[in-house]
Amino acid sequence: MRIGCIQFAPQVGDVPNNLNRADACLSRADPLELDNLDLLVLPEMAFSGYNFKSLDHIMPYLEPSGSGISALWARTTALKYDCIVAVGYPEKVDSSRQRRFSAPRYYNSLIMVNGDGETLVNYRKSFLYYTDATWASEGDGFFGANIDGLGQVAMGICMDINPCRFEAPWTKYEFGFHILEVKANLVILSMAWLTQEDSSTFTPFTQEPDMETISYWVQRLEPVVRKEQKEEIIVVFCNRCGIEDDVVYAGTSAVVGIKNGEVSVYGLLGRGVKELLIVNTDHPPFAKLVSREKAPEPEVEPLAPPSVVPVPPSIVSPTRVSPTKERLSRLPEADEPVDDSIATAISSSSSTSGSHMSHGTTAGSSPPMTQIASPWPVIGIASQSPHADGDYGTGSDIYGELPSNYGRFPQHGPSGTSDATTSSTATSVRPKLAISTGSVSPPAISTKGPPAFRDLCTPPMTAFDEAPMTAIDDIPMSGFPKRTDLARSRFQADPNHTHLPFSSRADK
Repeated sequence: MRIGCIQFAPQVGDVPNNLNRADACLSRADPLELDNLDLLVLPEMAFSGYNFKSLDHIMPYLEPSGSGISALWARTTALKYDCIVAVGYPEKVDSSRQRRFSAPRYYNSLIMVNGDGETLVNYRKSFLYYTDATWASEGDGFFGANIDGLGQVAMGICMDINPCRFEAPWTKYEFGFHILEVKANLVILSMAWLTQEDSSTFTPFTQEPDMETISYWVQRLEPVVRKEQKEEIIVVFCNRCGIEDDVVYAGTSAVVGIKNGEVSVYGLLGRGVKELLIVNTDHPPFAKLVSREKAPEPEVEPLAPPSVVPVPPSIVSPTRVSPTKERLSRLPEADEPVDDSIATAISSSSSTSGSHMSHGTTAGSSPPMTQIASPWPVIGIASQSPHADGDYGTGSDIYGELPSNYGRFPQHGPSGTSDATTSSTATSVRPKLAISTGSVSPPAISTKGPPAFRDLCTPPMTAFDEAPMTAIDDIPMSGFPKRTDLARSRFQADPNHTHLPFSSRADK
């Protein structure tokens, strides 16, 4: 079944513009969605407005039973879209038509017409709110009957879902038990539901539904929810929005389905949205309403003193020497010769690959960056970097190719002068951030392209990386080199090389 609800903001006594506001909502809707519409519902007293103060106030806007401006609009719209239309309006019943009464009677009513313009139902509100109680009379009871094209229908207006006059017990659920009594598969509720919140705090969030309002509506249908029927019952809450004088309306029109004790949501509007809501109950609902009771706050316990986590024996030696101190003491100096076994490994690797790439430059075209082979992981040499899916790239990254001279700088001998001919097997440059346990083999030298940014920033995982932070608590801060010391090291022999590590100019 395709159901439509027009949620808009009519104003008291502004009938012509209220008609235009409803038509505007229809005109903004997708024409294809209106073609197969089965039911269109409008709010309570849709075109007259709701917040009248007295009978004298509403008297000019009362409409004859089934023949006023609201009934005319309903018939015209039903014929246009070939659907059933339900509109709320203030009804005036001529005493000549009711032999029981010697004076005219006034009702807060809901008229329903079919696609041929015929009146199907003229329901009168049974439980009055204090606003319409100033001018209207109570109806004869809730509506429940079979309607062609809709099935077994129960119908109510706004206050009908509340306890009678707010005097009946909350658990009486008059309208909820009425739905079960007539075995309705469709419930129509035309509403002008208010909110008690201040307009300054309620109206700014127009797109958000008022969840307290829809929760209250569902609570008033608790007998239907607890029945846990296998056949779904569709409930249409068509509310209005906006402000009339000092009254703020809650909006939040919705179409829900109740089945097996669950409440599914087929459509839901915000508290201040002015548009046509169209849902197809033959399609799956997009959400469910669930009850979330507030969990009790846990008792606050005093914080226990921090405990020292024991360091695994594989990281700390039997003499309890800090692993970081030990590795820093084993780092080679910049001009310290590399071990023979390591030099042999570099030579064999170079002879196997022929000419290799170093940061995008071939070894034969320009002086290569000094290659490092040591027990410590070297950052920024391996071009194959692990990605999130476990594959390995080929040197290109999402940031694109790196410049050909990226990361390459002239090597300096002991005297500080440039020496491009220094052999890579004779001198080792201390790698940046090279802290490791010494158990990780050197990364492979790429022959395919420049390194990815991940390789320049992320060292390979080591056993030390998995150690708890307490493993380095015994290292005083004085054990680490100062930035000023690093700036004066061989890494920064020439202050003009601002791209070098630990450059004071680069830091600025």
